[in-house]
Amino acid sequence: MSESNWAREGFPAQQLRGIRRGIEKESLRSLSNGALAATPHPKALGSALTHPHITTDFSESQIELITAVHAGIEDCLDELRRVQNYTLASMGDEMLWVSSMPCGLPADDAIPLGQYGSSNVGQAKTVYRSGLGYRYGRRMQTISGIHYNWSLPNVSSQDYFALIRNFRRHAFLLLYLFGASPAVCSTFVQGRTHSLQELQPGTMGLPYATSLRMGRLGYQSDAQSALAVSYNSLEGYAASLHQALTQPYAPYVDIGVRNADGSFKQLATSLLQIENEFYGTIRPKRVIFQGERPLHALRERGVEYVEVRLMDLDPFEPVGISASTLRFLDVFLLHCLSQPSPNDSPAEIAAMARNQQSVAERGREPGLQLQRGDALVNLSSWGLDIVAQLRPLAQALDQAHGGSDYAQAVALAQHGLTHPDSLPSARVLHAMREQHGGSFAAFGRSHSQQTKAKELANPLSPHELAHFQQLAQASLERQREIEATDTLPFDRYLQQYLSPERLGRPKAS
Repeated sequence: MSESNWAREGFPAQQLRGIRRGIEKESLRSLSNGALAATPHPKALGSALTHPHITTDFSESQIELITAVHAGIEDCLDELRRVQNYTLASMGDEMLWVSSMPCGLPADDAIPLGQYGSSNVGQAKTVYRSGLGYRYGRRMQTISGIHYNWSLPNVSSQDYFALIRNFRRHAFLLLYLFGASPAVCSTFVQGRTHSLQELQPGTMGLPYATSLRMGRLGYQSDAQSALAVSYNSLEGYAASLHQALTQPYAPYVDIGVRNADGSFKQLATSLLQIENEFYGTIRPKRVIFQGERPLHALRERGVEYVEVRLMDLDPFEPVGISASTLRFLDVFLLHCLSQPSPNDSPAEIAAMARNQQSVAERGREPGLQLQRGDALVNLSSWGLDIVAQLRPLAQALDQAHGGSDYAQAVALAQHGLTHPDSLPSARVLHAMREQHGGSFAAFGRSHSQQTKAKELANPLSPHELAHFQQLAQASLERQREIEATDTLPFDRYLQQYLSPERLGRPKAS
């Protein structure tokens, strides 16, 4: 079914009930005083290399919790709660930092890289993270968020790319509604050029910011901005990434691949070491086979789902995101899929980037204007236009699932557009000011402690606890098996894995 048919006829209830989703949640481990925990990944959590639900992201101190794929939003959140509960109970006095912007950080080179054991794949993961540190600094990599993986039956790669183009056009609305990182600890910007204001000693921010995580100080790369990747087709997208993964990039050539002692600094001198280094608010994804490159999987078998990557952790929610927010994302993604989606252009890509920066840093500023085509429009007017178009989709989802939860999620978004003080970013600043003397560190520490206390007050059942202990033990055994069966020298392994031939070739037209 084409997007024009969806727009004209709507989505069948059976198809809407076929939505599948999963969540990946990143959080820093912090000490009770709000400083980064530089301890190793807790052994009770198993192997970060092989555990299906608990791993690390950039840093050894940065936990990533992963759910399975679910048909129901509440089922997905329930699993995330169980995984988080086990994690918190296994961390001793440490806690999970509830904000996307990091807790108190040490010097850049004191932030520990993720460690995955002695296997080739484990070593490669650590070298990749070393490269990220050289390229962007380790502090930037400690920013955390929530990724929402989403699919709908009977959607082609072409349809998913149409969805992605519209998502990027309208992503400003998600930053405005759900951004929750308007302030940072001053340790994050130490030694960096920035335009933040000192809100209190030790706390930097901007009065109308929504998501500094998605602004100039967040997950941005001047090098990657030169890519201007187009999402007009799978072939064009893949070609852009292929070039970035294979062509040397002078500043990274200057870094070099190895240290004087022969140890690795980074995997390669190309603009991207591997596919995951490419930043974006949304990604086309495909489940990969063992050892397969993600770009090869996309080229061979097409897009399977999309990964929404711009959601901040909500410090007021126990697991960092609410069921209502996930329902709004469902409606928003369906809207992006159903609307006409003209091809993007370099000019539009540049305008979308400017809109993102404006909303990240000034989203709640009264009268803020964004670029829409050739005109400037008020953020609130444009947002209300989009929300009005979401209502029929919310109604269709409610009819498919029963109840009125989707309509309520859309109504909450409309309220946020007319009452900016109700938004998470405004609530963070208000709570900092009224309850914590304006201190971001005190706010984050207090809410992290509260979240842990509430979780531990409702422990897992003995059966659930045994399940997670078994998963942890099995993951450690699996890591040992991988390490015992490695036969290739690491240099040779890297040479083979990074070979351009493994990225696949364009499909013949």
